[in-house]
Amino acid sequence: LGIAHAIYRAIEEGAVDRSFVVHLGDNFFEEGVKRFVREFLENDYDVFIVLTRSKDPRRFGYVLLRDGRPWKLIEKPREPPPGGYTLSGFYGFKDPVLVARAFRDLKPSSRGEYEITDLIQWFIDRGYSVGYTITSGWWKDMGTPSDLLDLVYLVLDRVEPRVEGEVRGEVRGRVIVEQGAVVDGVVHGPAYVGRGTYIGKSASIEHYVDLEKGVVVENGSLSRCLVLDEAHVRLSKARLVDSIIGAKSVVELSEGTYSLIVGERNLVRRW
Repeated sequence: LGIAHAIYRAIEEGAVDRSFVVHLGDNFFEEGVKRFVREFLENDYDVFIVLTRSKDPRRFGYVLLRDGRPWKLIEKPREPPPGGYTLSGFYGFKDPVLVARAFRDLKPSSRGEYEITDLIQWFIDRGYSVGYTITSGWWKDMGTPSDLLDLVYLVLDRVEPRVEGEVRGEVRGRVIVEQGAVVDGVVHGPAYVGRGTYIGKSASIEHYVDLEKGVVVENGSLSRCLVLDEAHVRLSKARLVDSIIGAKSVVELSEGTYSLIVGERNLVRRW
């Protein structure tokens, strides 16, 4: 029923009884969020929002400023007016009682949701103090698989090499090998090899690959991939590129090049 409804339910169920912030779990900020929290608390705003730029603002809330203040919010505009900013997934609210009152004045949008943009607009229209800051560095919203892969690239671009697991094969470049991981194959950084992950002798990990906890890659080649916890990849002569493999899934491919999006606990076999 929308972000505003989720906030309202948290207040009504007693989870919030003082100033609070909301950070959407699929929003990532290069700089982190400590600065946002500090600015919200130090300035005593009724509402605080974090703005950013987006290549496609039609996918998000859109904020127009006037005289240095937010004055108009539009949810997923078809034709965004020039000069505005994208509303990121971080918000601060001073008074939960007032937020609940504002919510009760809202109506569902055409999408059937109680929009966070409408909730914030309620405060603006009634003259409450709505502060903002603009992100420094990149911001990513994980709305699509390609967004998730973009985040992998951005994060891996910043890794510093660290080896705590066992390397019996070869590691080149900026690679993190966590404790309990075993590398018998070849890993070309930037890459991340999670705790307890195993890379076989015939496996080649070729740049921008994130292997999370307990993954097994028996053989074959991976490039620009995210493989989640306890997935098992057996590729023989095959190659995976620009792929996401869900937790505890099994992928078995004999030859060819594939780009896959595989959910959790699935089996993909072409042998």
